[in-house]
Amino acid sequence: MTWSPRTFLGSLPGATAKELVGLSVQRQFSPGRVVLREGDVDTHLELLISGFVKVTTSVDGFETLLGIRAPGELVGEVGALTGAPRNATVTACGRVTAGVLGRAAFEAFLHRHPVAAARVTASVADQLRWANRRRTDFAVYPAHVRLARLLVEVAELCGRPVAGGAVEIGVPLSQPELATMIAIAQATVQKAIHELRRQGLLSTGYRRLTILDPAGLRALAELDPETPYL
Repeated sequence: MTWSPRTFLGSLPGATAKELVGLSVQRQFSPGRVVLREGDVDTHLELLISGFVKVTTSVDGFETLLGIRAPGELVGEVGALTGAPRNATVTACGRVTAGVLGRAAFEAFLHRHPVAAARVTASVADQLRWANRRRTDFAVYPAHVRLARLLVEVAELCGRPVAGGAVEIGVPLSQPELATMIAIAQATVQKAIHELRRQGLLSTGYRRLTILDPAGLRALAELDPETPYL
């Protein structure tokens, strides 16, 4: 099994990642199954071995999409290490294989492998940087550019090439979920999607998004064509 070098497991030496996966107990999740639930208090984390998950939180009774996690990532590590209640719900987007690892085993692993401990810290920093980037986007860009920047990021994480140089987003995302990720109203995200379609950059179906012109979308998003956004 290989993972993107931008993920936690993918950033570790191969033998170290293999050891960590071997310490876990693997289980399967069908699409829509909850992997971790907000508010629960427990002491395990999950290694995403294959498949994508959504991370959501409830704000005033409304579900807000915080992000997507890819194969090779950790989820629930903060709650596992601190004992604090889960601050978000993690749900399988498709079929997911995850490895359950208890706090004691994970702490012992981090003690044996300082490079992994440093990567956990970096992973938390990455999440804070993501949140800060979203706040900057909110302040600077109009809705359709914010959506373009988000779609570039999601495509880098879970896009798959299709015919004609297009890229299909590999997880189902609804308009309300997109709206919560860029802090706009659903009616506004509909207008932003319409604008991207009008420019020939995006094709949509039921919970399906395809980037028709990846280079054009990056240009609209004001991103360097050669530099990954993540």
